Amino acid sequence: MKLLSVAIPSYNSQEYLGRAVETLLSGGEEMEIIIVNDGSKDKTGEIADAYQKKYPTIVKAVHQENGGHGQAVNTGLKNATGMYFKVVDSDDWVNEDSLKRVLALLRKMVSDKVSLDLLIANYVYEKVNLNKQKVIDYKGAMPVDQLFTWDDLKHFKQSQNILMHSVFYRTQLLRDCKLQLPKHTFYVDNIFVYQPLPYVKTMYYMDENFYRYFIGREDQSVNEKVIMSRIDQQIRVTKLMIESTDVFSISSKKLRNYMLKYLSVMMMVCSVYLVKIGTKESLHEKKKLWNYLRKENPKMYRKIRHSVLGHSMHLPGHMGHAIIRMGYRISQKVIGFG
Repeated sequence: MKLLSVAIPSYNSQEYLGRAVETLLSGGEEMEIIIVNDGSKDKTGEIADAYQKKYPTIVKAVHQENGGHGQAVNTGLKNATGMYFKVVDSDDWVNEDSLKRVLALLRKMVSDKVSLDLLIANYVYEKVNLNKQKVIDYKGAMPVDQLFTWDDLKHFKQSQNILMHSVFYRTQLLRDCKLQLPKHTFYVDNIFVYQPLPYVKTMYYMDENFYRYFIGREDQSVNEKVIMSRIDQQIRVTKLMIESTDVFSISSKKLRNYMLKYLSVMMMVCSVYLVKIGTKESLHEKKKLWNYLRKENPKMYRKIRHSVLGHSMHLPGHMGHAIIRMGYRISQKVIGFG
């Protein structure tokens, strides 16, 4: 059995897939690299096959009809044989020295028969066009270099969100929680992180700048104009997250609060962009989303609605909408997109 399986969802990625694969190959035979060619129309599939031919014991090339990022992650998980599972997007890459240290830790955990559900490491926003980097770490929020539980968490800063870039889940845990991401939907990385959290009992944080997250393409899913054009998918993901877990059934108060904060941010993002779109229809969609939360889980609605974020999303009139937009611009700067 491999130690770490890494799925690379790939669609029309011929220009940059090689960089992602090459950095992962530095992990050697303990790695399983699953390139999921998601119905590409360029040479992505040929590149994947060539890597599999050259590294048959490390690389798997899997081809499927186009199903979107989520379906590619599902396929990667289905084909994974490693003890742990990671997703690396085809336009991103990893730090090779950090990868070696991650593998050394996972190897020790397995050999010592230590049950580790979730490994967390830093990620770096790589704004290549601007020659800028921004490191997102979890110092102060989590114990460093030790096994811990939810009860050991401290205060999370606004930028310290646990994202797909920072997580390595135990593969069987993802299967146990029946993780299945929706087809043809962007922003499913939020479901990937969020849904398994109640199944996590043990965690470990390495202060390693492992994941390099490319920022800069105009067609990128986090580009503001792209988010606005796909707001229906952002709403769909938020609804699926609401449906996935009744957070008030979770015994750990710190985990419950973290998941409520996560949902608050998702509701804020949807609300802000619906306000920014500014049509009668989009403002109606905002109202429908909050009504959906109230109907689905009244207790969760009250908790989120009366939080600072939730309250700011309901400020009336043009002044309220201006405050909403200003608040999101500030949060973008803090989180790293701006």
